[in-house]
Amino acid sequence: MRKKSLAVAALLGGAGLLVSFRAATDNERYFEIAKNLDIFATLFKEVNTYYVDEIPPAKLVKTGIDAMLKSLDPYTNYIPEDDIEDFRTMTTGQYGGIGAVVQKRNNKTVVQAAYEGYPAQKAGLLPGDEILTINGVNVDKKSNADISKLLKGQANSQVKLMVTRYGQDAPVEIAITRDKIQVDNVPYYGMLTPEIGYFQLSGFTVDAGKEVRLAVAKLKEQGAKKLIFDIRDNPGGLLNEAVNISNLFVDKGKDIVSTKGKVSDWNKTYKALDAPLDTQIPIVVITSNRSASASEIVSGVLQDYDRAVLVGERTFGKGLVQATRPLSYNSQLKVTTAKYYIPSGRCIQEIDYSHRADDGTLGKVPDSLRTAFKTLAGRTVYDGGGVAPDVEVVDREIADITRVLLQKSYLFDYATRYRSEHATIAPARQFKLTDADYQKFVDYLKNKDISYSTDAEKALADLTKKVKDEKHYDDVKTELEAMRRKVTVNKANDLLRFKPEIREFLEQEIVSRYYFQKGGIEASFDDDPNILMAQAVLNDAPRYSALLRPGTLEAKARPEAKRSTAGGRQ
Repeated sequence: MRKKSLAVAALLGGAGLLVSFRAATDNERYFEIAKNLDIFATLFKEVNTYYVDEIPPAKLVKTGIDAMLKSLDPYTNYIPEDDIEDFRTMTTGQYGGIGAVVQKRNNKTVVQAAYEGYPAQKAGLLPGDEILTINGVNVDKKSNADISKLLKGQANSQVKLMVTRYGQDAPVEIAITRDKIQVDNVPYYGMLTPEIGYFQLSGFTVDAGKEVRLAVAKLKEQGAKKLIFDIRDNPGGLLNEAVNISNLFVDKGKDIVSTKGKVSDWNKTYKALDAPLDTQIPIVVITSNRSASASEIVSGVLQDYDRAVLVGERTFGKGLVQATRPLSYNSQLKVTTAKYYIPSGRCIQEIDYSHRADDGTLGKVPDSLRTAFKTLAGRTVYDGGGVAPDVEVVDREIADITRVLLQKSYLFDYATRYRSEHATIAPARQFKLTDADYQKFVDYLKNKDISYSTDAEKALADLTKKVKDEKHYDDVKTELEAMRRKVTVNKANDLLRFKPEIREFLEQEIVSRYYFQKGGIEASFDDDPNILMAQAVLNDAPRYSALLRPGTLEAKARPEAKRSTAGGRQ
């Protein structure tokens, strides 16, 4: 009995010491916070009083806050009251405006796109139009942010633009009635073949799940027996929408994603709460290295449940969850609160923000520290580096000449010219530029600056410098000059050598002038290697099935399967 009493006393005493220790630790932490806040406040007062020039307090404090949060990770941000509206637009996809993309280019304010069915397009604003004034305000020296604020406003309010247009001598005034603009999460869905439906998901704002449900339902009505789900370049968004979209394709009650962070009360496992839309239809998900966050949840969930074949590139590797917290004066803090874990148990976060080198640099999770997990069927997948595709399609590098034509907007400007000279064109999927049409584009470029340095030219320049430094230039001068001439001749022929690639981009730009965003997407179908691969996988039922089963030759050829599983959790 006495032994039991002593044991209880020891236990209670230990608990008391633990509580005391924790209280002391918390007090020390709170003291450190109060002390450093006091130092910051007194420092700011001294700088404000004695600094040689006037100091804008809000700007200076925001600089300090931004620098502090940047030391944590890129996703923990301070949102001042002035930026709250832009933040709401990002999360809801809604704003009051005209439905157009406008950018500064060469000191000109140019309309890049006018979305179909929105006020700008209905009022007759065209891509390529140059805006001179907005409600009488000259925009010559205005920034992109300033112009955006001038164009946005309450629904049903009017904005008047004075614009110049290619082919017209005098400026024209265009009056546009603003409306509530809802940015579509699913900008396109349609049938690629009589049996294969295709849809894009570009965001995860409010109602993304409903938009995907509608798109898939419509495609099935049109006869789709297989689906291509294009999630490339999607930066993510709302976590609950990722859960809703995953739920469309997996059974009710299945785990979708778990979040784990410092505040244990906030840890949560999100399950599929609704009846799915379709758990059997074959799906290929196309990913890219810019598919992030919520995109990785959806693609990872479908991979972990062996519900879809992933085609494309390894995703970005953002496995962090953010929440917004209210601050004083209507400002907010967007703060990373947790990491998320998909059904196999893996977290796909690639960058370790909590451990920095002495120089402040960050490292990625090395392959040797990645842990192996299993999909529902038993295929091996890994944590710590995004979601790897089942079939890898490396995004092709565009030629230097094509990059210059895009960067200098020569393709965009020629499409503007083409639109003014041709009232109609063939349907988006059928439109092709003839050789004569392409030659007209080449002629258009004759007086344009398309100078650039190829990788070969840069390498030759480096080699020439090295041999000169080492006093061997005279020995190899003839050979270097011969190589330089050969490279110059090849470069001069680049417009012809890369004609198929350049023509492809030009066709897409021209089609978008007539058939808007959807037309531009359709014009890419016959040239997009990811879409072509996705179709090939869906059209080969044995291969599709084998990719989803462990132990098959197809499964063993996966990028993930080539890793060593030594030390991994099986």
